[in-house]
Amino acid sequence: MSETRGTLYRVPNALDFGIAGADEAVPLDDVLPIGALRVAAGLNHWVAENARSTRAFLKRVDRIVPLARALQQIEIVELPRVPKGGKQAAAPELGPLLAPLRTGADLGLISEAGLPAVADPGAALVQAAHAEHLPVVALPGPSSLLLALAASGLNGQSFAFVGYLPVEAPARAARLRELEVLSRKARQTQLLIETPYRNAAILQAMLEHLQPGTRVAVSCGLTAPGAFTRTDSVARWRSQPGTLLPIDRRSLRCSPIESRALQDDEVSSSGAFLAPNSAATFFFGLM
Repeated sequence: MSETRGTLYRVPNALDFGIAGADEAVPLDDVLPIGALRVAAGLNHWVAENARSTRAFLKRVDRIVPLARALQQIEIVELPRVPKGGKQAAAPELGPLLAPLRTGADLGLISEAGLPAVADPGAALVQAAHAEHLPVVALPGPSSLLLALAASGLNGQSFAFVGYLPVEAPARAARLRELEVLSRKARQTQLLIETPYRNAAILQAMLEHLQPGTRVAVSCGLTAPGAFTRTDSVARWRSQPGTLLPIDRRSLRCSPIESRALQDDEVSSSGAFLAPNSAATFFFGLM
């Protein structure tokens, strides 16, 4: 008799993490398929980026599809924390987190927002599951990167996700110029991600170092009430920098970023820049 093994489900989450009142304003089945919610409601074992936010997610699920077990009886184990400040550390042992699968129980993997294991620490757990030939199923749900790309009007035929920009200003400027050259040469959208408290600095750097003809698109509050998208040239952003409206995590509203206007240096470019946002984090991209 073959050994029974459970399935690792990549369970999608809403994109409104960190926005007070979003769980009341946006029903979960408005943004997640009912099939994914049914699977989530039946899972008794979870690996999560954050246990507290996962419990909040399951409470939202329970309003639509009753949980198979009381929330207090559901096991939620957090992924090992990634060291801050770029500190090197040995890869954590993830095998024990997969223990339910080896006994035939299904296991859910969830992030704080969007799709787990895509630009997300959960990817390592998926790799560990494949190393043991354990079944992995990705449930459908919203991806902030793809939603913002689709809303931007930028090149969706060729694009790449390149992670975070350097924190230091000189290195950040050099990286922006490098991506702009690549974007123009390959006609490829470049997607980047950034933490909320660096959003203003990143936008300022783009306006300072990108050529005026490079287009910049910003999507704010994806899937939340009052979602906002604008695509324009760097030159237009320079003349109207305060139009960028990052989501205010304390409420379902957008707040202007203060940014000084810059002079157009009359240089054009065929590239494009994408700056999508999900609730707690902005995503930037360049075509």
